[in-house]
Amino acid sequence: MKNHLSPSHERALKRLGSNISLARRRRHWSQRAMAEQIGASVSTVRRLEAGDAGVAIQHLLGALAAFGMIDRFNALLDTPQDTIGLQVQDAALPERIRGRAEGEAVE
Repeated sequence: MKNHLSPSHERALKRLGSNISLARRRRHWSQRAMAEQIGASVSTVRRLEAGDAGVAIQHLLGALAAFGMIDRFNALLDTPQDTIGLQVQDAALPERIRGRAEGEAVE
């Protein structure tokens, strides 16, 4: 069964693929040269640049590393910056640990 993506996910993958293609061409790399750098086939590079959802994440990581941008991947879902996750976590703490909310009267 084929996994269907939402239109917004498809657009995001197409934009990512287009950005990878542009970054490669700005460096004057052929698809073959990039394929060699990331340990993939030329057809995999084509699929990556087309925004194909079936391309293994290791190839995206390889492309980011080749472009010197692996830090961008490492910044995805940076947990100290996950405000919703932190709020949910804090809300689950017992009140004696999280303390009283500011402005709340103490009995």
